[in-house]
Amino acid sequence: MLEHILLGTYTRRVSKGIYQIALDTEKEQLSEATLVVEETSPTYLAVDEKGALFNVTSVDGEGGMAAYSAKDGHFDLINKVTEAGAPPCYVAVDEEKQLVFGANYHQGIVHVYRILADGSLVDADKIVHDEATGPHENQDNAHVHYTDLTPDRRLVVCDLGTDRVYTYDVSAEGKLSEIAQYVAEPGTGPRHLVFHPNNQIAYLFGELDSTVTVLAYNAEDGSFEQVQKVSTLPEGFNEFNGGAAIRISADGRFVYASNRGHDSIAVYAVAKDGRSIERVQLISTEGEIPRDFDLDPSGKFVVAANQNTDNLTLYRRDEETGLLEMIQKDVYAPECVCVYFK
Repeated sequence: MLEHILLGTYTRRVSKGIYQIALDTEKEQLSEATLVVEETSPTYLAVDEKGALFNVTSVDGEGGMAAYSAKDGHFDLINKVTEAGAPPCYVAVDEEKQLVFGANYHQGIVHVYRILADGSLVDADKIVHDEATGPHENQDNAHVHYTDLTPDRRLVVCDLGTDRVYTYDVSAEGKLSEIAQYVAEPGTGPRHLVFHPNNQIAYLFGELDSTVTVLAYNAEDGSFEQVQKVSTLPEGFNEFNGGAAIRISADGRFVYASNRGHDSIAVYAVAKDGRSIERVQLISTEGEIPRDFDLDPSGKFVVAANQNTDNLTLYRRDEETGLLEMIQKDVYAPECVCVYFK
């Protein structure tokens, strides 16, 4: 069986935009990457149920979001919505409300776009964070890094700069109303989070202190509360590291987190109630700066993208133990920073 993967990239050196690659689950190997959309640093992307593509874009020094329709295996540009400043760094789709969310790291902005009937995007709302920032040198300003839906269809936002996780109600028109804030330990640098299938627990990756924090989620008021906090690094490791991507298996039994610097994926076994995790593996990504990775739909494979060495690494995943086994590396993927199974 062939599973198709879209790859978001920077275009600072050799990449030309968004690439596609196939995973052959029977042969257990990745194919050669092919360019499917020429874009300027489409670092993150998402695809809706109709197959439409939404990705980060830059146009003449402005940053924003692009919309593409899908037809006969290729993508056609519908429109781009941009404004002065750097582009966003995360993309998520709300199918029910027909909205697209974007996280603008450099400007500390939460973006909301509305999808019109023809598939084009228009601005719907934006929120600028102005809370106090953390003590780390990279917390010079608000730095929104993640904007995605909670299980109960609210918007949860991670801000690396303010050490906060925000929860917003979202109107049918895409207007945001803040209802809760979780304040992490100073210098955590919240980057991304994932929810447990029980919808009561989330796992927050701190980019700046290389930790995973287990959070209890209260659906009544949208608030989070810390339950546990663990490192993603081996004891005694004192070199540079930045937390990157975090994923959870569909059954909620294992959490995975990638380290940029240590260049590894940390694997955690999850307690039955989701409220505690224990590291069971730390495996090399066979490259430098694994900014993103993902589990395939079957849960039997993991694909990791190493940004600085332009390579993908394929792992076989044991569904019972959660452990990873590297089975392919050095698959060319220029400046890849987003792995998205279609």
